[in-house]
Amino acid sequence: MNGRDLVRSVKAVGSVGAAQGVRTVRAAWRRRRADATGLPSRGAERARVPGAVQEVEPGPGGGVVRFSRSELRILVAVNGAVFWGWDGAEPEPSYALAGRCPEADPRAALEPDKDGGWRVVAERVTVVVTRHGAVEVRTPGGVTLRRDLPPRWWEPVGGGPARWMQRSEVAADARFFGLGGRASGPRLPDGTYRLWNTDPGHAFAPGDDPLYITMPVQMVVSDGGTHLVFHDSSWDGTVTLREGEEGAGSGHDRVGTSELRMEGGPLRCWVMAGTPARVLLAWASLTGAPALPPAWALGHHHARWGFGSEQEVRRIVAGYLEHGLPLDAVHLDIDHFDAHQVFTVDQDRFPKLPVLAEELRRDGIRLVSIVDPAVKALPGNAVYDGGTAEDVFVRDASGRLVRGVVWPGEAVFPDFTHARVREWWGGLYEERLAQGFSGFWHDMNEPTSFAAFGEATLPRSARHSLEGRGGDHREAHNVYALCMARAGFEGLRKLDPKERPFLFSRSGWAGLQRYGGTWSGDVATDWPGLRASVALVMGLGLCGVPYSGPDIGGFDGDPSPELFLRWFQLGAYLPLFRTHASMRAGRREPWEFGAEVLEHARVALIERRRLLPYFMTLAHLARRTGAPYVRPLWWAAPEERALRDCGDAFLLGDSLLVAPVLDPGADRRAVQLPRGRWYDTVTEQAYEGPAQVLVDAPLSRIPVFARAGAVLPVRGEDGGLELEVWAPAPGRTGGGLVVPDGGDGWDEPDIERYTARWVGSRVVVELEGGAGGGEPSRPVRVRGAGKR
Repeated sequence: MNGRDLVRSVKAVGSVGAAQGVRTVRAAWRRRRADATGLPSRGAERARVPGAVQEVEPGPGGGVVRFSRSELRILVAVNGAVFWGWDGAEPEPSYALAGRCPEADPRAALEPDKDGGWRVVAERVTVVVTRHGAVEVRTPGGVTLRRDLPPRWWEPVGGGPARWMQRSEVAADARFFGLGGRASGPRLPDGTYRLWNTDPGHAFAPGDDPLYITMPVQMVVSDGGTHLVFHDSSWDGTVTLREGEEGAGSGHDRVGTSELRMEGGPLRCWVMAGTPARVLLAWASLTGAPALPPAWALGHHHARWGFGSEQEVRRIVAGYLEHGLPLDAVHLDIDHFDAHQVFTVDQDRFPKLPVLAEELRRDGIRLVSIVDPAVKALPGNAVYDGGTAEDVFVRDASGRLVRGVVWPGEAVFPDFTHARVREWWGGLYEERLAQGFSGFWHDMNEPTSFAAFGEATLPRSARHSLEGRGGDHREAHNVYALCMARAGFEGLRKLDPKERPFLFSRSGWAGLQRYGGTWSGDVATDWPGLRASVALVMGLGLCGVPYSGPDIGGFDGDPSPELFLRWFQLGAYLPLFRTHASMRAGRREPWEFGAEVLEHARVALIERRRLLPYFMTLAHLARRTGAPYVRPLWWAAPEERALRDCGDAFLLGDSLLVAPVLDPGADRRAVQLPRGRWYDTVTEQAYEGPAQVLVDAPLSRIPVFARAGAVLPVRGEDGGLELEVWAPAPGRTGGGLVVPDGGDGWDEPDIERYTARWVGSRVVVELEGGAGGGEPSRPVRVRGAGKR
């Protein structure tokens, strides 16, 4: 017996209560025994590299290059994305791809290159393969964006999955972004990042890694161009990043490097190059368009673990109404379940939940339910009995049910990697809809299983269907939550086909955006936690998940009035605007922080409501283009190095720049402005970029700037849509896109395109392609015209 594990076992019993503590100790030892008997021993390993080129086989969009000890399949798709796979790996099957692999580009051809290598020349990139297996991606102008050195495999002599390593080089000036939800971003500093979805088990801050959503997706930005790289393997692994250094070592640049090490799975890679907008458009066409949230989901949400009763929910809602604060949704956590059992209701605390839901809906407030994957292993529990009858739960290598410990106690876990199980689970949401819920948040789905020691998840030897291919938890772990999100989304579409599902998930993987969004998880209640909130939202957006947000105020602890207000002001400009906290934390209602905070929070809420048409437009554009709502400052100008290093401000769409206050006691802050003219949206003072400016940031607001020439759809005083136009700079024109929402159904409204220009001494706004001389049919309000 390991002595340290024994100590942890004793501590676990004392820290969480005897009954649950004993369960976590038992679960930890059970997991260890399962892996000891269910996982093959690696034993001796044999190292392998590709060797030298032997022959080639041209094909549509590329072809196959055969080496002495491996082969490389290359495909350039019609959307410009480049795929390559070693050892015969093909694009499918893949949990990341939406549907089938995109069609090959017939114009791309495999042809000889110098020094015995080969290349594929396409419209947007050239892929060069050296005679020993290095792969280079170059721009049409010949600039090398990345160079993947020949990979290396370590194969067990007795058979089994091979570990592999891929080392890549990028330009010395390149910066790394992405890898899923990382608290230390948005620009990722040098270090090693793990690719294993993990519940940290405590409130996290920027130094904690990994977190709930990890993805082998990197956005790399350099002077030569931008590219996204995705290594399509869901196995455990690490990415070690090291930025380059210009002029290092006798006047020579030191390149940046990315080293990927995976414990198994195929070595296959996708690369998309171009502008950031073009890259994410290609990524969305590959992995799926982001789900469009219903309009109400873009408003303000209030949640808490520990509402406790219908009376408490009514009290909170009455407080919002009494103080004149807009509220669009209330979220119920696990305490509304019967003994924490999913798809149940505590009838003592919530005896008339459908009546409560109907009351809230009459006030324009929707009810959202938490959903956990763990099912209490108790005969008589309807979900357990039904799942047992359908044989839906994960089993171990010996065929026994895998048992873990979660909130309801001893629990079993559906195998969401099986289509039949997903269909069964999706049907269970009928009970939630009958209770009056309009939306759902998936929690604990990394998946988490409490353990006194070791990893807090399922045994790695646990068996999964993996769509009929068969495999174990080493491959299924990272896609478990993605498949759960698919089950919920598809079930809701079938149960309520007229309305867009609203679903967001704590964990996920590449392609999560097809089914919904995510949130920060248990972010720490402190100023570093506030800063991490910006990093998470921006990094996830660059991985293709545009809808996310933090727990405003942090998950645990008691935020000061200043910290809560600064977090609330930031949240008003993020896609998911949700206050949330644990039962151990202090209150999160704005009126609990005093009259001054209440008034400033009201201003932020009213501004969010005014901007709802803009958020709805960004949601529609994200669905059509893959562009995130929240974008880094370098989005439109990745060649500007000063913007690449700026992580304390962001663009909201193309038109607004938001500079949150992230430090205590600050009433001014420096803001890096991109090129062009920018207006302070409160004072209408004009600033010229590129420049760093020092601006006021009183407690009443955070600095927000509007781009000159922007046309924003906003909510007018009468509740209708109007156009807020910021005057173009002298001699310039401007414009904007508007997508009016057609309700919470599946209608796809047309995009309205507007232009703004000076005609004499006034700003004229025209609807492109519109009748009546191009005049907008909506009210127009011009701002900043006096600053010409």
